[in-house]
Amino acid sequence: DEPRDRRSDYDNSEEERKRFRIGSFKKKAINASSKFTHSLKRKGKRKTDFRAPAIPIEDMRDPREERAVCDLRQELLQMDLLPVRHDDYHTLLRFLKARDFDIDKTIQMWEDMLTWRKEYGADTIMENFQFDALEEVLEYYPQGYHGVDRDGRPVYIERLGKAHPSKLLRATSIEKYLKYHVQEFEKAINEKFPACSIAAKRWICSTTTILDVQGLGIKNLTSSAANLLSAMMKIDNSYYPETLHRMYIVNAGPGFKRVLWPAAQKFLDAKTIAKIQVLDSKSMAKLLEAIDECELPDFLGGSCTCDGEGGCLRSNKGPWDDPEIMKVMSMRKRLS
Repeated sequence: DEPRDRRSDYDNSEEERKRFRIGSFKKKAINASSKFTHSLKRKGKRKTDFRAPAIPIEDMRDPREERAVCDLRQELLQMDLLPVRHDDYHTLLRFLKARDFDIDKTIQMWEDMLTWRKEYGADTIMENFQFDALEEVLEYYPQGYHGVDRDGRPVYIERLGKAHPSKLLRATSIEKYLKYHVQEFEKAINEKFPACSIAAKRWICSTTTILDVQGLGIKNLTSSAANLLSAMMKIDNSYYPETLHRMYIVNAGPGFKRVLWPAAQKFLDAKTIAKIQVLDSKSMAKLLEAIDECELPDFLGGSCTCDGEGGCLRSNKGPWDDPEIMKVMSMRKRLS
């Protein structure tokens, strides 16, 4: 019995040590988080816009990135270039990444973004812009958010091969379409990313995009269409940087690979090109590695049809349409 008692004592003491180590680790993690939050509050004693979530959200941060974000934040505060609505860790980090963590270049990009937002009215565009031509636009340029990838990121889909640029630009103007484009980006940043973060219990700050180019040809690439795409790319890259996680160009035929894709690459930087996979119709299984079948529309090899909701691209399927998650988001807004 005595050896058994000793073994029991050893097991108990080992269990106590484990509990102590776990408790110590938690304290260190909490202290580290508190130190960073305190460092963000010190300058001007402003509370950050990065609020604690109503439910646990994993937020693993690289120490070097944290220091860079903190340094950038101090600079922006001293220059009076940090409105409260943009005082957010992950937003600052996106801009730093876009300029390879060069503080001076990041500050210039940030200042340009603030100037553009003021002139364009981006801060109020979600409430103030009503796009009357939406139904026609979605018919002539099928697109929309639908579900999430396996890591919880929102999936954005465009069916470029079914686009009719001439009809699109008869239904609306380039200027109005760009306002709609910005409004959708604002919804992604302010609604979809937070909802996906709550659902995934980890921070979501980027999208997975699918461009279906089946049927895409020269007929789709008018000069007006090229001007529209160029303007959208400028907005995306300059004012909403590092929001693309991965892009899949699917149903790419020989003509696209031989002519259109090489031409398109001339307008893209190396970092963006590295995020893009071009898949032909025989390689569609690659999508299922990134996106669950039930989250993927049937026309892309998935099982979802969104019957009764106007089809997948009209359904608005995703955590941002979940009533329980919307309650959590509403509660967070009230507490902020």
